[in-house]
Amino acid sequence: MAVSVKPNLLLREVLPFFLRLAALLGATLLADAGLHLMNAVWIGRYLGIPGVLLILASFGHSLRKRGVFRGGNPMLLLRLHEWLAWAGSLLVLVHAGIHFNAVLAWLAVGAMLVNIASGLTGKYLLRRAQTLLKVARAGLKAQGVTDSEIGARLHLDSMTVDVVKQWRKVHLPISLAFAALALAHVVAIFVLWGWK
Repeated sequence: MAVSVKPNLLLREVLPFFLRLAALLGATLLADAGLHLMNAVWIGRYLGIPGVLLILASFGHSLRKRGVFRGGNPMLLLRLHEWLAWAGSLLVLVHAGIHFNAVLAWLAVGAMLVNIASGLTGKYLLRRAQTLLKVARAGLKAQGVTDSEIGARLHLDSMTVDVVKQWRKVHLPISLAFAALALAHVVAIFVLWGWK
């Protein structure tokens, strides 16, 4: 009889997280390629506007969480935050395209990508990682395994959870950096635009 071996937390949770992030980047490349194939690259120039508006609309969850307003279902607002931020990020990434002619714009895109990664960390990894680690500890404890042996067996999983717990320290400051860089990009566009 073969014994099934569960993959560690890194394979169960971290790899799917990176695959979800790759899906966003893949969707961006497909959308950008589609615009190029249809000879409609000019549309991408204007996708930044609805993209930023969707990202701004996604902040309802954060405002509710910080007590700015009391209404709304927190879980519904969280799901709305995730979907609006994902869709807005997709539009902004297509807007950025593969054009490397504006340093400020690419700094904003870089900050947005780090922000997306940190948000996905909280969404997909932390909650599940903590739950799975707790279940694994309880299962080993029920089997009569000593605390020191449990610690040794789950050492890599515990270290992974400790690293993932740091996501909030990155998410909020990067959100603010993205907002500042995006605003600077918009101001620069208006200042440098040929208004004649």
